[in-house]
Amino acid sequence: MRSNRADEPPPAAAFDRRDPRRDQPAAALAVQDLRQVYGARIALDGVSWQAAAGETVCLLGHSGCGKTTLLRLIAGLESPTAGRVLLDGEEVSGPQRHLAPERRGIGLVFQDYALFPHLSVLANVQFGLREGSAAARRAIALAALTRVGMQAHAEAFPHTLSGGEQQRVALARALAPQPRLLLMDEPFSNLDGRLRDQVRDDTLAVLREAGTTAVIVTHDPEEALRIADRIVLMRHGRIEQSDTPEALYRAPATLFAARFFCDLNEMPAACRDGAVATPLGRFDAPGFAEGAAVRVCVRPQDLSPSEAPGAVRGRVIERVFLGESEQLAIALDGLAQPLRLRRRAADASLRPGAALTLAAEHVLLYPDLPSPSPR
Repeated sequence: MRSNRADEPPPAAAFDRRDPRRDQPAAALAVQDLRQVYGARIALDGVSWQAAAGETVCLLGHSGCGKTTLLRLIAGLESPTAGRVLLDGEEVSGPQRHLAPERRGIGLVFQDYALFPHLSVLANVQFGLREGSAAARRAIALAALTRVGMQAHAEAFPHTLSGGEQQRVALARALAPQPRLLLMDEPFSNLDGRLRDQVRDDTLAVLREAGTTAVIVTHDPEEALRIADRIVLMRHGRIEQSDTPEALYRAPATLFAARFFCDLNEMPAACRDGAVATPLGRFDAPGFAEGAAVRVCVRPQDLSPSEAPGAVRGRVIERVFLGESEQLAIALDGLAQPLRLRRRAADASLRPGAALTLAAEHVLLYPDLPSPSPR
């Protein structure tokens, strides 16, 4: 399966915000050909990837794709059917070895935070500290709480805290022992709206400051784009694509990956003389055989009103005002379904019934599939 764009994107490396893998002698975490089978169900099927020191990696995918299973194998909560897990080059799970979870130096933050209700905030953070005097452990716990802005709540109990505050305490508890790896399973999913954004951004800042390597499970593509240095997109127990957020979004390797990150305008076509013809226009299709079925995809934000040569004429049939942006449904001759166009600058004149000409700024081309696949 190959993806193509009418306007070839720059190399993926050009999108990398930073490349922490450069000049690193060994990966902080390496997963090698992991396979996990439960009876007749294959949960993971040959998964391999690695994370560099200080990197934040998001495991992204629909429910049931294997991302939480993968997290549990890294943590040592389960043994893999096959394959290996290495931390700083040391095998901690494999055919000949399974290091106990408590000996891996891994911090865990769960979706429900798993705070002890009968212990104070300070005692919760101290709970995982085993070395040093009581005074030293207390000082480390207070320092961890200070790092997440919760030192004023040290003597409070979890039930008196908001969801965001509980999440911060859970983060402090995980970071207090200075783990070599932090694993977080849907850590922000119980928070709503702006609080979720704030806590997520604060958490990322703490991880960056501490230089902690982190693996975060999420089903939310926007969240993954926002916080990850690298995204591992999973499907049916396998890796669909692994790349930087910018590279994965701008040049998704498969139709599934493209659909995961955005609703698409999709048009079936056939390759003729190295190009595809659609009601929206004609686009080059390098790499496709003559007569091959092609799925032509355009993101709503990549459509725009245009008077340029090649622009096509359409009619507005619906306008939805979204505050800072608006979404239009545009009917075109030859298309059974209207195109969706999304843009920031609202133009009140573009109401249902209005005519306009439009063009596609970017196009994604894939081998055609019979129907969208939900997972």
